[in-house]
Amino acid sequence: MGRVLELRRDMIQRHLSEFIYMDDAIQDLKLTPADFDIPIPKYFRNERARVMQERKKLFSQIMDETAPEDAAAKRVVILTKDEAVRVIQISERARQGRLRAAFMREIWREEQREKRARLLGITTMDPTQAATYIQKVWKGHKQRKITQQLRAEELMFLGMVPGPEVGQVSETQRRAREVLEARHSLQEVYEKEYVMGQEQIKQTVLNTEGPDMKESMRDQIRQWFIECFNTTGKFPDYPDVEQGGSLLIFAEKTPEQLIQEMAEEEAQKEAERLEREKEAKKGGQDKDAKPPKPKKKKKAKGNDSKIPPTIGNSQFLVDIRDNSQTFDSVWMPRNLSHNYDDRYIKELEKEVKRKEVENEMRLQVDELMKEELKSLKLAVERDSGAPPSKKKARKKGKEKAGKKKGRDKDLTAGRTLESLCMELIEEGLLKEIHNIPLADFVGDYSYLGSTLMQSNIEPMPSLFDIKQLITMYAVLPLGSQTLHERAPLVKSMLLVGPVGVGKKTLVHAICTETCATLFDLSVNNVANKYPGKSGLHMMLHLVFKVARLLQPSVVWLGSAEKNFYKKVPKEEKELDPKRMRRELPKLLKSLKPEDRVLLVGTTDRPFDAEPRLFFRTYERIIMVPRPDYSSRYAVWRHLIQSKGGVVSSELDLSSLAKVSDGYTPGRMVQVVNMVLTEQRLRQQVKKPLTTIDFILPLAKMEPVYQGEEEAFKRWYNRTPLGRQRLKQIREAQKEEQPGKDKDKKGKKPGKKK
Repeated sequence: MGRVLELRRDMIQRHLSEFIYMDDAIQDLKLTPADFDIPIPKYFRNERARVMQERKKLFSQIMDETAPEDAAAKRVVILTKDEAVRVIQISERARQGRLRAAFMREIWREEQREKRARLLGITTMDPTQAATYIQKVWKGHKQRKITQQLRAEELMFLGMVPGPEVGQVSETQRRAREVLEARHSLQEVYEKEYVMGQEQIKQTVLNTEGPDMKESMRDQIRQWFIECFNTTGKFPDYPDVEQGGSLLIFAEKTPEQLIQEMAEEEAQKEAERLEREKEAKKGGQDKDAKPPKPKKKKKAKGNDSKIPPTIGNSQFLVDIRDNSQTFDSVWMPRNLSHNYDDRYIKELEKEVKRKEVENEMRLQVDELMKEELKSLKLAVERDSGAPPSKKKARKKGKEKAGKKKGRDKDLTAGRTLESLCMELIEEGLLKEIHNIPLADFVGDYSYLGSTLMQSNIEPMPSLFDIKQLITMYAVLPLGSQTLHERAPLVKSMLLVGPVGVGKKTLVHAICTETCATLFDLSVNNVANKYPGKSGLHMMLHLVFKVARLLQPSVVWLGSAEKNFYKKVPKEEKELDPKRMRRELPKLLKSLKPEDRVLLVGTTDRPFDAEPRLFFRTYERIIMVPRPDYSSRYAVWRHLIQSKGGVVSSELDLSSLAKVSDGYTPGRMVQVVNMVLTEQRLRQQVKKPLTTIDFILPLAKMEPVYQGEEEAFKRWYNRTPLGRQRLKQIREAQKEEQPGKDKDKKGKKPGKKK
């Protein structure tokens, strides 16, 4: 996963675009878009399932305590016997009245039919003729049904229509799920055995081999003391813990080499200390002097765009090579046929625990041998008659004080996590996430991306590309601590697009896939909360402190442009939307790689924001477009089937996807909810769904017009990455047409008529 993110970073540096189109590679390698999809590991959710259940219980308890009005509303009202009888009588009389009204309506209709027949003089049909007519209609209906069934069976046999088993769980799939659940339960049992076995093996090694390890280390260190004394005539200084302690002694080096290395390190530290003091004195003298202006670098001749950008060093290749070597040396030659249950191997675990015990013993031996070395030095000094040497202790107090000054003060010191969560829930800043898997964000692949780019046409990304970016920038780093610390770090991300493209859905999908905690710092949500500058600092401190404690966490800013308004509208001045604009960049700087906290902003009006600070706050800007034809086809099918609708031959999804050009997935969801009511779902057997059912409600919705889409494109071209991309395209166009530019320069202006 780390290598994938690093390669993505390098490809962005080369192409200067967030979206990398590889449809030509798919065609050359004869693959499908599913092969290029980046999967989300299942252990992200499986390992945190228990933690999330406990957290939900905690939040539900807090919400029950903080919502007495809701609890009172849910309280059951106990009626007296007379009141209960009266309620039942009213309901029963109403039911009887409805039945009586329906019965009288049928009688009235029958009377109207008889009256109309008398007036028109209609005679009744002969029974034999009526029976023949009924038989004719029934036999025709029955034959048409048989013909339709035979046609459907033929199409299913040819593979042109999916069979009835599609969408249903087969016996094989059910059995596979049972096996998977049994495997997960066995994994939990084996994990408990492994944890208990680790403690037992470590205790066994400590009891059996620990005393021998300690004694052999002490003998080696004493031998080193003697060799150093015989060589130099004095006992050496004991290495500090930062230098490695007795590990330096056990290295394959002579006493002279060890003493020389330690002396060089001390001399280097002393030289650095003197240089710092000299710079401090010089800085105090030249306080009033102006700093020298940096020299401007001369621009290199030639075209800089031809020089490819440097590729960053990998943080994961060393681990991959080491693990590959470990596999080849440890696991490949080992016969595991007897270990069918895949339990842990005690011999390998004993080797690991032996190293841990050795490190623990070394720390104890270092303390003992330091005291022994002191006594040896005192004995030698006493025998020689020299006064005992006194080393000046380093002043660490000032350094510690200096470090403490740089740290931020904890405004909520002494408060429990439960009390902090309670306050955030009361204020509405800690939100409950909606269970939306990222797979529900349906979209198809962009099949013409690289073809359009070869023609110097910037293609619009597909929803499939958006889902991949969300996976790489948000889901994978938030789900893995190691990946977040070592992979290219993304602290903030902005989702830009028209209303209804799924920005808020993506925020909840990130939280669902990573089991993250969601905090809402939108302008409308924080309005009139924590007033004043001190209140703002307290609010942000609370949110980011709890976000670090309950990581992974997502801090969401809805309508993100309001925090960076160019000019605040009159109706929103009371909200004070720009109160956080200076604090957000500072908070992002304070986030460290070990803090799995992601700031996600969503906006459908990015044009209203001041660009400079807006772009400085959000590292990655992702524009979510309206869906193309293939994505609309997939979205319609997914929405109708998930709602319980049946996609039959009567429903032309291709035409529906073509007609709905310009409409966002949010509008499609509204249309499906309007059409597929409970009554309409029950009527599907006799009256299948048709395209007309969805077109009429769709016509009442507001689409995304071409002008609005062009405005988003122009705004994205003003982003830092968009500017670089435009510059690259213009330079490529100049290189392709050098002759035309020369002809234009050589032409003389003609005479005006």
